[in-house]
Amino acid sequence: MRAIGIILAGGNNNKMRELSSKRAIAAMPIAGCYRSIDFSLSNMSNSHIQKVAVLTQYNAKSLNEHLSSSKWWDFGRKQGGLFVFTPTITVDNSWWFRGTADAIYQNLSFLKNSHEPYVVIASGDGIYKLDFNKVLEYHISKKADVTVVCKDMPSNEDVSRFGVLKMNEDARIEEFDEKPMVAKSNTISTGIYVIRRRQLIELIERCAGEDRHDFVKDILIRYKNLKRIYGYKIKDYWSNISTVESYFKTNMDFLKPEIRDYFFRQYPDIYSKVDDLPPAKYNPGADVKNSLISSGCIINGQVENSIVFKKVFVGNNCVIKNSIILNDVYLGDNIHIENCIVESRDTIRANSYHCGEDGIKIVVEKNERYVL
Repeated sequence: MRAIGIILAGGNNNKMRELSSKRAIAAMPIAGCYRSIDFSLSNMSNSHIQKVAVLTQYNAKSLNEHLSSSKWWDFGRKQGGLFVFTPTITVDNSWWFRGTADAIYQNLSFLKNSHEPYVVIASGDGIYKLDFNKVLEYHISKKADVTVVCKDMPSNEDVSRFGVLKMNEDARIEEFDEKPMVAKSNTISTGIYVIRRRQLIELIERCAGEDRHDFVKDILIRYKNLKRIYGYKIKDYWSNISTVESYFKTNMDFLKPEIRDYFFRQYPDIYSKVDDLPPAKYNPGADVKNSLISSGCIINGQVENSIVFKKVFVGNNCVIKNSIILNDVYLGDNIHIENCIVESRDTIRANSYHCGEDGIKIVVEKNERYVL
């Protein structure tokens, strides 16, 4: 493909509460065995983008470990590859990334040393499938300066946490409001953009010269009347996991057969780093209904309408309903968990009761594991 990829995966987000205290949003576990960033990386690999840069910053340890080898997404070739860029103190700069545009500016040499004419920019917290070749063809046919991938949301959906836009009959964007208090439209930006490489370099350098740092506010919104900015609508599944509620809902969507079929059985595939773990083990007394159980798990109790990630031990007489159990959790005997997200590497004491009464409860316990 005639494009390089940039994945923005460095932002902090307090809407994820305790879940983002030790990992980046792009490293959040999804659907049992994936990470959020796997979807953007897989889409770029499936679109034959050979060269991808991931810009990380906040709590990047887990994300960097996940990206330690590019072979899982088939980027490990002689041409191109997967590059991970973190903030670096240099002679000219001692700042952390101050925004999305500044993150690109601090790694502008990646763009200048590339030869592909176009750039695909995506966020690391989107769950979707997309052929970027079709977006690029649309971008070229419209003779656009920037193409924004957008989606019509249901009328009852709160879109105030997204960029909301309006297009004319020719799909050119006329209005663009970032996280408005009152939305005038239900068409949102998915945080995916296509732009010509030289154009991006020019705009980013201009932003830096004016001490501006945000790609959406200081480029898309500021230049919407000066540049030809078009919208490309997608109709298939797309979700963003930037809040606890949206993260919970997105994972629960994978309990629906049509969503699992779309992501797991229909071409192209979604790829992730593979752990060598045994298949899940169901001991006598285990009762599992409408749930995703990952490899390395040992189930003794009852699991219903839940997603259990890798290496989880569920003790005797446990009841887990409508919950997400993250990686490497030990649940003692006689535990009841309902409407909860249990943080990874937790040890929940026997005879505990956790239930989200007024929303999703996040359970964080760091008890010692005693071997009898």
